[in-house]
Amino acid sequence: MQLWRYKTKKGRGHRVRIPHEVQQAEFIGASQFGWSSTNWSGYAVSSSDKGAYSSVSGSWTVPAVKAPPIQPVTPWQKVLQFILSLLGISTGKDVYSASWIGIDGFNNSNLIQTGTAQNYVNGKTQYYAWWEILPNPETVIDPSKYPVNAGDKMQANISKQSDGTWTIQLIDWTQGWTFAKKGVNYTGPQTSAEWIEEAPEVNLGIAALADYGETAFQSCMVNGGNPQLTAGDGGVMYQNNQVVSIPSLPGPQQNDFNIAYGSQMPKPPSS
Repeated sequence: MQLWRYKTKKGRGHRVRIPHEVQQAEFIGASQFGWSSTNWSGYAVSSSDKGAYSSVSGSWTVPAVKAPPIQPVTPWQKVLQFILSLLGISTGKDVYSASWIGIDGFNNSNLIQTGTAQNYVNGKTQYYAWWEILPNPETVIDPSKYPVNAGDKMQANISKQSDGTWTIQLIDWTQGWTFAKKGVNYTGPQTSAEWIEEAPEVNLGIAALADYGETAFQSCMVNGGNPQLTAGDGGVMYQNNQVVSIPSLPGPQQNDFNIAYGSQMPKPPSS
């Protein structure tokens, strides 16, 4: 689930190249953040030094996604939808979201990550856990053994071991399970670490973001310590020339933040 963006450098991250009037109309209150993207929002820390980040961790609550608004249809469209439904073909709008932590992907094309998916597909909500190493597709974590529901309290850890391999761990405190993938081979440059809400790539294109309401990333750590997040590390997501996902400013400890669907910036954590 790689970050896609036009690369015009500004500050610590990158900004997409967008019309000036969109910045004025839609990015009010978001200009204090360091980057924007069509598929990522949240926080990322980065470095020009290879090997700068060898571990990342964080916690979040799996957000509950909402069904997209029903679009008006003409009589002919209704007939077409009926025919397609007889053929078992969905005619509803599918929307997607993913909450995750990772290393790399912000300033390069590598990425190791794990998280949860929150989608609305074929008229139903869909929740599951996954891990991924680009350029390979995501690996779904067996939902029969590791079920995920909206509201579950998750914790994720990714760390490089002394033998050079990596361990990916995902814990669902609500369901009471722990998944661990050890001995993972990953050779990315380790120049960024992230805590992200994403609209993933689906069928070779960036998906429409699901309305995930609001959630929080907590206990964020990098290299075993506080990442000391600042507003410049944060970024917003825009689709169709409007902000669709935006984080809060970091909390007072600089290791957590809230994030919300839409353009209204949520309040930061109080402690």
